[in-house]
Amino acid sequence: MNTVEKQSPGRSYDARLLKRLLRYLLPYKGRIVLVFGLSLLVVIEAAPAYLFHLAIDSAIEPVAHHKLSIADGLHKLDVVAGLFLAVVLVMAAVIYGQVTVMQNVGQKAMADLRRDIFIRLQKLPIGFFDRTPLGLLVTRVTSDVNAINQFFSSDVVAMLNDGFVLVVFTTAMMWMNMRLALVALAIVPLTIFMTRLFGKALRNSGRRARQAIADVNSFLQEHISGIATVQLFNRREKALQQFSETNGKCLAAYKDAMKASVLFSGSVEVLVYLIIACIFWYGGLRVLAGSVQVGVLVAFTLYAQRFFRPIQNLSEKYSTLQSTIASFEGIVKLLDESDAPATGTDGRRREDVRGHIEFRNVWFSYNNAVHPAEEDWVLRDVGLCIQAGEMIGVAGYTGAGKTTLIQLLLRFYEIQRGQILLNGKDIREFDTAELRRHFGVVLQDPLLFTGTIESNVQFGSMAIGSSMVDDTLRRVGLAGLLDSLSQGICTPVTERGATFSTGQQQIINVARALAHDPEILILDEATASVDSSTESLILQTIAQLCPRRTSIIIAHRFSSIEQADRILVFHKGRLCEQGNHESLLSAGGIYSQLYLLQHLEQEHDPLLAAVR
Repeated sequence: MNTVEKQSPGRSYDARLLKRLLRYLLPYKGRIVLVFGLSLLVVIEAAPAYLFHLAIDSAIEPVAHHKLSIADGLHKLDVVAGLFLAVVLVMAAVIYGQVTVMQNVGQKAMADLRRDIFIRLQKLPIGFFDRTPLGLLVTRVTSDVNAINQFFSSDVVAMLNDGFVLVVFTTAMMWMNMRLALVALAIVPLTIFMTRLFGKALRNSGRRARQAIADVNSFLQEHISGIATVQLFNRREKALQQFSETNGKCLAAYKDAMKASVLFSGSVEVLVYLIIACIFWYGGLRVLAGSVQVGVLVAFTLYAQRFFRPIQNLSEKYSTLQSTIASFEGIVKLLDESDAPATGTDGRRREDVRGHIEFRNVWFSYNNAVHPAEEDWVLRDVGLCIQAGEMIGVAGYTGAGKTTLIQLLLRFYEIQRGQILLNGKDIREFDTAELRRHFGVVLQDPLLFTGTIESNVQFGSMAIGSSMVDDTLRRVGLAGLLDSLSQGICTPVTERGATFSTGQQQIINVARALAHDPEILILDEATASVDSSTESLILQTIAQLCPRRTSIIIAHRFSSIEQADRILVFHKGRLCEQGNHESLLSAGGIYSQLYLLQHLEQEHDPLLAAVR
């Protein structure tokens, strides 16, 4: 599993996590103070039980014993009933105000948290995404944030109210009868003991449940995005079997979490009823002895029941808090993940970059160890120089380190040894955002975002106007497509550009790269997923539009790099050959072998033979 989610089981509750979580409430402290003030009004919750005491001991019992007239008794009952109704209405208004304000605060706080997570994701290095399942990240932004929102929106209010109720009712019970109050308070140390006993189990089960739903999300994302492959290879039954296993683990994790929560709340509830029974028994004896009035016992019983409800609620909220902390624990690990390579302070401007690139004795391994093993090196002592305006082709066997060159040049990863220079300056001294503005990159797998053709070409740069978008698309060969679309460049693009062919998607990606007018253009297997005619169109467009632009073309198809000024050939992480197409062929080295193998494959490919 991923390194982000691994957590030590049984880790005790960390108050620092809760303190950090509560920081998201600070921007709304004015509303929190309002909620706190409304919570003080719960003191009137002590009134109903006291009103029952007055009704019984001042009206009902005196009338029953003929110590008060029925009319006077009814009058007192009317007053008590009116006061009772007023108390109920005030409490309803208080609760409505609290819930409304905290719901608003909770939603705003969670919007802030989701924003912070997304900002963090934008800053993380590519290596983080290599080792972290997408489903886990989606879980962090959705399920985990929703769990925290529940805590902020309702649980915080309930815990405030319950805390005040405990204080008010404890005071009221002690004022009414100290001995009965001590019997009632016997549940407090028992509840604390149960809370400590179940706390670890609640925390661990909540963590396992979050991990389980992350695994389900990861599996769904992978198999839904690859549904065509699943169906093509008749893997539906196998996929269902695998999903059933993952889903079963999720079910088991949530059942364990539910079991721990039910056992905890159930144990507390048993304690509550035992204490109430003790109150009835001891209070009944005192009534029979004449030392306690019946109304006092009834009122005390109501106080006790209402006193125990906050204890039960706080016990349940403790369970919820453990689940919330488990959710936030994963979010904190994400928020504390190290940033992408540190940015420089140069802020070098676009006009300072001309496209001269130099690799000086570069060694690189994806293993972040200080001294990687010999077999872990992906690039080994690479030294090369690319002149400004030069078109460079890069060739080699799969795994030779071709794409790694680009990832290092863009600072997606940091080299372990050597230097990479841009116009004579180490790229680590550039601000990464500014550095990447000088590059236009087209990858093998075309990617379009939901929006329009225009928004995909602009991709957030308002400096690229509609006329420039239309002109660039036509110059890269999409004039026919645009003329066939009633909305032109405003045509909607669905998720991942599903309504366009792969070739059309790739040409739009090329247009995006060119519209941003980069000094250095990189094509990383950009023509691998398109047909020969589309490949020829893309290469002609680049040749026409980029005569003075430094271009780096990584390709398995030699037709993509035959016209390059120079071709770099990599083998096992080393630059082993370089020269133009003709010189490399005549040298009879690795490039010549690759070229001959590709032509032999094409000649013996039955599909190509059938076409011919």
